[in-house]
Amino acid sequence: MQDQMRTYLSFETPVADIDTRLDELRALAAKGDSPAIDEEIVRLEAKAAKTLGELYAALTPWQKTQVARVQGRPHFNDYVKGLIDDFTPLAGDRKFAEDAAIVGGLGRFRGRSICLIGHEKGDDTATRLKHNFGMARPEGYRKAARLMELADRFDLPVVTLVDTAGAWPGIDAEERGQAEAIARATDVSLSLGTPSVAVVVGEGGSGGALAIAACNKVLMLEHAIYTVASPEAAASILWRDSSRAQDAATSMKITAQDLLKFGIIDAIVPEPVGGAHRDPPAAVEATGRAVAGALDQLSNMSREELRDARAQKFLAMGRKL
Repeated sequence: MQDQMRTYLSFETPVADIDTRLDELRALAAKGDSPAIDEEIVRLEAKAAKTLGELYAALTPWQKTQVARVQGRPHFNDYVKGLIDDFTPLAGDRKFAEDAAIVGGLGRFRGRSICLIGHEKGDDTATRLKHNFGMARPEGYRKAARLMELADRFDLPVVTLVDTAGAWPGIDAEERGQAEAIARATDVSLSLGTPSVAVVVGEGGSGGALAIAACNKVLMLEHAIYTVASPEAAASILWRDSSRAQDAATSMKITAQDLLKFGIIDAIVPEPVGGAHRDPPAAVEATGRAVAGALDQLSNMSREELRDARAQKFLAMGRKL
């Protein structure tokens, strides 16, 4: 359950009210033994858990967008700490610079040697600035392509963790070939002769996400979003009014549940009640189980079978839609 320092999302007011009352009762209980207060605390704790479960069982697309962006969700570094042994980060695109918005390297995942690549948003002001809020420049995507090619050369599975609002839209990125770098990373991802699994762990925004998500298996956390443009950007384009982001989120079908129906993703990874930010270790562990299962399904396929299956997967999306 949330502590006093946690920021509640706008739709979580009923839970916030119960938690405030719980804090008051716990303060009273700490001053002396009172069976009546203890009983009320137990009752309210159960009510808070029930209310939270009901809220998160019926989230709207816009509410899921808020959850996907909320502070406290596990990021790339949390997944590395929870799932990967002997992780060795590899830096630079060998052309221009190192881009900390995309992090990648080699490590061991449940006995397998793998290449792990993903967006990192940062956890506080300093690290968010360092990682540019997970929005990569061309050198980030060229680094990702370089690491995927390295994995292909040494026959290592590739696992990617997607969490970005989109590629960095600055003039500097455009001058250095942002579109070409994204296209190149997507092409390399599609061409891999090794198993590849992508997990959308938070936001999956536009080509900035797809560049490292064109994989054999694409998974999404239960309250993540995967979209061609952010709801705010889509509202600005469609209605010239970014305040209609809620309408855009509903219209675009950006939730894991919708995308599973359309065949865009392959599976949904369940989150702890109240979202991954309430129990990051449990969310990381659930993701690890899902990735391991996906890799097991791909482990007996030949290089050509993997390429063909990946190609057919993405071609089928266009045929369906």
